[in-house]
Amino acid sequence: MTERDDVVELLTAQHTTIRELLDKVATTKGEERKECFQDLVRLLAVHETAEEEVVHPFARRNIDGGEFVVADRVKEEEQAKKALDRLDDMDPDSPEFLDRFAALRQDVLAHAKAEERYEFAHFHRVTDRRKLETLARAVRAAEAVAPTRPHPGTDTALKNVAAAPVATVVDRTRDAIRKVTGGA
Repeated sequence: MTERDDVVELLTAQHTTIRELLDKVATTKGEERKECFQDLVRLLAVHETAEEEVVHPFARRNIDGGEFVVADRVKEEEQAKKALDRLDDMDPDSPEFLDRFAALRQDVLAHAKAEERYEFAHFHRVTDRRKLETLARAVRAAEAVAPTRPHPGTDTALKNVAAAPVATVVDRTRDAIRKVTGGA
């Protein structure tokens, strides 16, 4: 991705990476599944935070019926955060993990498709390329400081701003410890 990517290109590319990680988690085992799942959790956490802080507010203000479109996406995101939070503490090779992950996978795929169809598809119509590039830079900035774990209940920009400083430090510290200890 380049600095000239617009927000739709950026988020659609991230959705492709999310789909690939979902497939890897579903088809791998052991340590590889665990690592792929941790990568997925991190990507989803920063991606959804950036959408809540940048993309959804833009959609609410600029697309017809934006408030309703965003309300549906936020509900889906909140459900995914709760599911990810539960899965994060489970053994990735357990049957319960696999069952819950399969349900999460379906929900995340449907959510990404809905965002692309009902939210992102309207962006090129309601604004120009320059604004979409600015939004992409804002998404990248939000992702750079976003928590790396799901935090149910932080479904708006205001809630993210209030919770993010502490959550980010805790999450990134947890990530560093996991990396050093090999997840032990």
